[in-house]
Amino acid sequence: MTATVAQARWFKASETQALLAALEGARAGGARFVGGCVRNTLMGREVDDIDVATQLTPDLVVKAAAAAGFAAHPTGIEHGTITVVVNHKPFEVTTLRRDVSTDGRRATVAFTESWEEDAQRRDFRMNALYADARGAVHDPSGGGLDDARAGRVIFIGDAHTRIREDYLRILRFFRFNAWYARGPLDPAGVAACAELVAGLDQLSVERIWKEAKKLLAAPDPRPAWEGMEAIEVRARALPELARHTRLDALMALEADLMLPVDAMTRVAAALADQESARSLARRLKLSNEERDRLVAALGEEVKITSYMSLRDMRRAIYRIGAEAFRDRVMLAWAGAGGEKAQAWRALLAHGQMWAPPKLPLSGEEVMAAGVPAGPKVGLVMREVEEWWIDADFPDDKLSVIERLKAVAQGMA
Repeated sequence: MTATVAQARWFKASETQALLAALEGARAGGARFVGGCVRNTLMGREVDDIDVATQLTPDLVVKAAAAAGFAAHPTGIEHGTITVVVNHKPFEVTTLRRDVSTDGRRATVAFTESWEEDAQRRDFRMNALYADARGAVHDPSGGGLDDARAGRVIFIGDAHTRIREDYLRILRFFRFNAWYARGPLDPAGVAACAELVAGLDQLSVERIWKEAKKLLAAPDPRPAWEGMEAIEVRARALPELARHTRLDALMALEADLMLPVDAMTRVAAALADQESARSLARRLKLSNEERDRLVAALGEEVKITSYMSLRDMRRAIYRIGAEAFRDRVMLAWAGAGGEKAQAWRALLAHGQMWAPPKLPLSGEEVMAAGVPAGPKVGLVMREVEEWWIDADFPDDKLSVIERLKAVAQGMA
């Protein structure tokens, strides 16, 4: 039976059909959907991005888009990619390509009209599936359909050749296994990754970090992560993420109890301490927000236990924030070996429901109580705030003002 994506919601969408009509109008049979949208549809997964491969050269893509009234942006013109926007929906439209030369990080390409040549420069067989204007799926590699149906991640052609074209494919091999594999990792793929692991040193740190986050966002990446450990891919690309016992425990908790997955929590679980987090952030050029989150998740100034009272929970959330609190609860739970699941789960639930209030006191009110403008205002406010926190955040303005008067008098 011929595979098809014709009934997929994204395929039938008006924007998709309008783009297809514009490209087909310029060259009949010259445009096919490719990659993730086709793969995920066949595997029953959500489709996020819709990519199109075409025999049209970039200038003809722009011309066809303009004729249809669509905006066209040369977002990757050096590789033949034009982003066409149809009714606010972006599509990446890329001219069929073949590699002229590669250096393990980037490729010099030439345009082609051959679907087979375009397929051969892709990484895995399941990613080289094309769907034509009728929705019929084409499989130039000869194994992509079977791989998608079986949940196998196999390189196109010779695995060593594919990896030498771009060493990021080592990490992509494990990332795609984390997301799509339903069985053991392909032995030939693992062997090629192991033999060429030194090529990871050529990659930009930004590409490594992007792949790491995608891999750790998979529902259960344990088999893929173990494969990376076994052939030293993890040690080479992500040496800071060495605390595998806690990471394994966290992923087991998430899988067994169907808890929400957060890649950054998993990264924190694999780090030893705050200095490891800062080291990772410097080396892989994390954003300030990512760095701060990891550092906060690994802090120890607030003790997190399964038996902490709701009052202590509220104090902790107020001091470190709800996100850091959740991260620390998950890390503490994993560190405890997964015991007392009901208590930890209740702690997470209460933490999600409670929103930290704002201290009902202003600097103007402090000065109105007789405190002179300057550093003393901050000192008094912090003193009152400590009392307010210790009293479990009373929503009582009068009590706060009375406490302010007492503190102000004591500091006079």
